[in-house]
Amino acid sequence: MDRRRLIYYLLLNVFVSACVTTSILFWYDQNVRAIQPVAQQIASGGGDAQPTSNPQTDIPVRLSSVVGAGSLSAEVAVVKYEGQDQLNLAGWQLKDSNGNTYTFSQITLYTNGAVQVHTTQGSDTVIDLYWDLSEPVWQSGEDAKLFDPQGNLRAIYRVP
Repeated sequence: MDRRRLIYYLLLNVFVSACVTTSILFWYDQNVRAIQPVAQQIASGGGDAQPTSNPQTDIPVRLSSVVGAGSLSAEVAVVKYEGQDQLNLAGWQLKDSNGNTYTFSQITLYTNGAVQVHTTQGSDTVIDLYWDLSEPVWQSGEDAKLFDPQGNLRAIYRVP
């Protein structure tokens, strides 16, 4: 192979690598920004600040994702417990920005345990809970909020 051809292949490799890296970084930036807790934005004075907008963090529970926004059959919110021992979710509430509320019944999460809350109708299992609604709840850009039984905000997740 002559040197000129080798230089073309190397330049092509550099160009393709730069394009792929740029695409991956762009995708990562868009997704990380979409899922960061809005507490940081509210603390800095942005967003629609409310007195209860800073989640309490003494209980390590979080909304790890909301997927399928806008599609009733695909919408799922995932609540994850990252603490020690166990957490009883009875009386906890998952709310959207429009006031739709899902109240958890008697369910216990153990260390690194998670539960999925489906918007659609279905039969509850130990890891899948169903809101039994006939319309989608989640919209891209809105906040999913998790409250404890006393009404304290425990987690916020911006729906991508």
